[in-house]
Amino acid sequence: MTSPAVSSRDLPHPAREEIRLEGVLHALSDPMRLRIVRELAAVSDELSCSHFDLPVTKSTTTHHFRVLRESGVIRQIYRGTAKMNGLRRDDLDGLFPGLLDALLDAAARQAVRLGST
Repeated sequence: MTSPAVSSRDLPHPAREEIRLEGVLHALSDPMRLRIVRELAAVSDELSCSHFDLPVTKSTTTHHFRVLRESGVIRQIYRGTAKMNGLRRDDLDGLFPGLLDALLDAAARQAVRLGST
């Protein structure tokens, strides 16, 4: 039986000390997941899942968010009926200084080079 303080809508996230570099790199190796992270980094705030207009099915979108959450890249929390997503920048910067900024910069340069956004 679960504790009454834990909602059935709470989503599991790795603790900061459980986040692994290979998991983060795997999560960010997919173009759709990198796109999600770039959008979250650009707004420095939480965005709902419905905000993202990805050219994949809803089930695939759900999979991408789960990979990002389980790797420790994002935090997901329910606010009412919306599932809100936030970048775990403080945790990632604390564990892997400069990594997120370097990856986001490289992704932005690639987008310019390939003529996409």
